[in-house]
Amino acid sequence: MTFSERLYERLQPVWRRNHAHSFVQGMGDGTLELEKFRFYMIQDYVYLKDYAKLFALGAVKSDDLAVMGKFAALLDSTLNEEMSLHRAYAARFGITEEELEQAKPSPITLAYTHYMLHTAQNGSLAELTAALLPCMWSYSEIGKELSRLPGASEHSYYGDWIKMYSSEEFGGLAQWCIGLLDQLAEGKPEAELNRLEEIFLNTTRYEYMFWEMAYRMESWPDD
Repeated sequence: MTFSERLYERLQPVWRRNHAHSFVQGMGDGTLELEKFRFYMIQDYVYLKDYAKLFALGAVKSDDLAVMGKFAALLDSTLNEEMSLHRAYAARFGITEEELEQAKPSPITLAYTHYMLHTAQNGSLAELTAALLPCMWSYSEIGKELSRLPGASEHSYYGDWIKMYSSEEFGGLAQWCIGLLDQLAEGKPEAELNRLEEIFLNTTRYEYMFWEMAYRMESWPDD
């Protein structure tokens, strides 16, 4: 059993909660309120700014040129392609580029990104990869699941999100990260594997909390 298979098997109850969340299911059946998705889009943009930094740190922490190059490519793709698409998509919801750039992180967004960056800056490349993987892996799985629902990919607002994350291209990125974690975990003592599992579990939990935050449109008190 690979380490990623171990994670997937052990954490399945937590993992499936993300898939079953009302926000996710609402995108799939088209019942999600647009104002909730609008809130999500803004916070996701804020999140991506810090998520991209994980790829930069991955290049710094790696000694393998191929891995360094892949992280550099992921950084470039996120900053110059994914975020550009995000801005264009957000415009359909009446969100201006100025609104995106001036947005402040919600408490959950702040806690989630700070946890990942703290782990990445202070830990090993394996720990960094364990921290960033749940977002990429779960989005790929969720996108594919929703794409199998009749009409979901053609929805006028949520269809493009589903197409993006169900795509072979995005799935390939997730599989690369899964493979990297398996490679980095190979031969490690159980104590280190447990640490990686704890990190993976924590960011999987944060994924759920991010969906919940978006669904409830939770921000700072008095905001």
